[in-house]
Amino acid sequence: MSSVLNAIDATSRFFGVIAALLVTSAIFVVCQMVVLRYFLNASTVWQTEYVTYAIVAATFLGAPYVLLVKGHVNVDLLPHYLPEGPKKAMAIFASLIALLFCAGLAWQAYLLLGEAIEGGWVTDTIWELPLWIPYLPMAFGMFLLCVQYVAEIIGIAFDLKDPDASSGHLVEGD
Repeated sequence: MSSVLNAIDATSRFFGVIAALLVTSAIFVVCQMVVLRYFLNASTVWQTEYVTYAIVAATFLGAPYVLLVKGHVNVDLLPHYLPEGPKKAMAIFASLIALLFCAGLAWQAYLLLGEAIEGGWVTDTIWELPLWIPYLPMAFGMFLLCVQYVAEIIGIAFDLKDPDASSGHLVEGD
């Protein structure tokens, strides 16, 4: 079972790198846009839209990595003072609630993606980017986040992961 959890964690790490590369590319495109607009007086057609969609894609594709490393905002005052059993139960309960929310969001994202593909939706800009392209990372990222939550729940339930908020690593791998 820990090999499956390790594979899920590795996938989350991989998409964390992809998210970092998307943010880096957005930074380079903003720099290129500044040079084109202000120094060369050239028009920019696709840059603003690319930056917006790259940051959104980075947010959704990087979310499982943030969960893996416990990088989200977390108040752990109560679990810090609880014994191990209630701490574990609280971590599982909180993860189940978050999983339900993320599953609902993933489902809606997939419905939106399907509508964009079937309807041939494009952006209202000169670039006319097909909207399935920016919707795909939202749907896929939320699916990955659900998978990472399932891995967290299984890991905590079977004592393979520490329920402590400051740790997200497998107990066996420490």
